[in-house]
Amino acid sequence: MVVTALESYAGVPHLKGDTSYNRVLAKITRSTQGKVQSKFGGFSALFDFGRFKMHHPILVSTTDGVGTKLDLARFQNKHDTIGIDLVAMCVNDLITCGARPLFFLDYFAMGAFDRKKTVQVIGGIAKGCREAGCALLGGETAVMPDFYENSKYDLAGFSVGVVEESKVVDGRKVKAGDVLLGLASSGFHSNGYSLLRKVFTKNELSGGIGRKLLTPTKIYVKPILELAQTIQVLAVANITGGGIYDNLPRVLPKGLGARIIRKSWPIDELFFEVAKRARYGDREMFHTFNMGIGMVVIIHRLDVPAAQRFLKKYKISSWPIGVVERGGKILIQ
Repeated sequence: MVVTALESYAGVPHLKGDTSYNRVLAKITRSTQGKVQSKFGGFSALFDFGRFKMHHPILVSTTDGVGTKLDLARFQNKHDTIGIDLVAMCVNDLITCGARPLFFLDYFAMGAFDRKKTVQVIGGIAKGCREAGCALLGGETAVMPDFYENSKYDLAGFSVGVVEESKVVDGRKVKAGDVLLGLASSGFHSNGYSLLRKVFTKNELSGGIGRKLLTPTKIYVKPILELAQTIQVLAVANITGGGIYDNLPRVLPKGLGARIIRKSWPIDELFFEVAKRARYGDREMFHTFNMGIGMVVIIHRLDVPAAQRFLKKYKISSWPIGVVERGGKILIQ
């Protein structure tokens, strides 16, 4: 069932007419991009992607969650950005093949209904959708008091996009000598928080460190898709769970690896503090966190200056962090 996230279901208070609900509904409406053909509150949602007039459209889908970063929102009592993380975790995967996000759906489950918290969470999702240029079609809100503790909730997201078959980015054209352009992350994004919750105290997570760790995941949709219209983008890797070691090989052809120079970009001191407290070496850190690189775009060497100039327009720092090599190994030196 696909319904508006604040509509009435079994066990969920009806919010129609509530001023806070109306504010969120307005945000959701602004995120629809004019392609939604159904009204909120139905049993399903309709989206017309025929207006994009593609010759051979390929639908692309992703799903993800936010993980234990949800605890940071609870410690900080701040829930207006965690929805941005949810959207980012899905749409950043979607664009790795060159797809344009069309719409987004959420699943929001909680132990006890909290009007203010719900408004903040859904408002963040709507904001993320606007930033990603996709429609928030709706979702499902569930209250399960016998399953979740009253103050806790969980989120899952689902995104669907479309790409012209001839413009799919699949890494097949990547060759040895091509450059890895690393795009700056906005922090830890939404990965490795089980470890972060162990190495920092609850007081730290409720204070300044927690506020920094709660920084929402960067949404790369518009800069990546527009960059692909400016230069030839050969492959795109979203650096999420597993870090560079696990995610970069997913977009490289068989027999190719990469050599990465770790001093080619600045790494926030908080990553080093985590390494110290967790007693993690470089390999463990680069296997767990993004280490300041949220996306890796593989391009031709001669296109690096143009790509960096373009990304500056979006205020995204980028660095040539390595090159593609033969051999199939990922080496970080």
